[in-house]
Amino acid sequence: MRLCSYRESGGDERLAVVVGDRALPAADLAPGGPRTIVELLAGGQRALDALRERASEERFRRDGRPLEELQLLAPVPRPRKVVAIGRNYREHATEEGAEPPTAPLIFAKFPTSVIGPGDSICWDPALTTQVDYEAELGVVIGRRARRLTREQALDAVLGYTCLNDVSARDLQFVDGQWTRSKSLDTFCPMGPVLVTTDELGDAGDLAIGCTVNGEVRQAARTSDLYFGVADIVSHCSQAFTLEPGDVIATGTPAGVGAFRKPPVWLAPGDEVVVEIERIGRLVNRCSLEST
Repeated sequence: MRLCSYRESGGDERLAVVVGDRALPAADLAPGGPRTIVELLAGGQRALDALRERASEERFRRDGRPLEELQLLAPVPRPRKVVAIGRNYREHATEEGAEPPTAPLIFAKFPTSVIGPGDSICWDPALTTQVDYEAELGVVIGRRARRLTREQALDAVLGYTCLNDVSARDLQFVDGQWTRSKSLDTFCPMGPVLVTTDELGDAGDLAIGCTVNGEVRQAARTSDLYFGVADIVSHCSQAFTLEPGDVIATGTPAGVGAFRKPPVWLAPGDEVVVEIERIGRLVNRCSLEST
């Protein structure tokens, strides 16, 4: 099943089920259906099953709104936490000149960095001038989880989305750790939809890529990950509790701007597209912060 969060004309956040290119509010599909992704997560598997049972293509063709007409938000507009994994693609570790990781390398992005499809990636040029893209598979946690085995891990996953781990490289290299450089406002675009695990399983072999102004910058498959989704979720859960709505960014392939020769940075007006097979295209444009 495919889900999206969107903003109604009055400003309220809502959840919709997507079939093809059309969407219906989840609250209209089932009696007492969830109005938001937070309500869906609170309802657990029963709420998800109720939506799935009522998501007939005929009803969507008749009553659904074109997805392109909705003001889409990130599938989880304000996650409790965004956990990110570094150096998790073989060729990306190689281009960085780093040793292969022996375990998932964890860092954090603040939830205030999250934006949705069509929103602008913005930065203050007085703070950073080396802004980079990173196409990533985003994992959305569906239930509270702690100390999961690898075999239990996927049961805690609600689904997957496209994610761009935007990075201020000058801040990253100066700080020596990554939190500030990865957490600037607007530096975590996500979307356009969330695809549940009943469709994608462990998402272990999907094409993933990034284009900037139509030029291919990254192209790989999720099978190139050092650590797959089950490994990452299990590893994180040994250290801290995963909660419903948490997002995990699983790492980026080779081709980021920082390690090109010469380096290539994002600029105002650039269009950045993260695309993942069977999930969709996440499109954002770049601009400078207005003062």
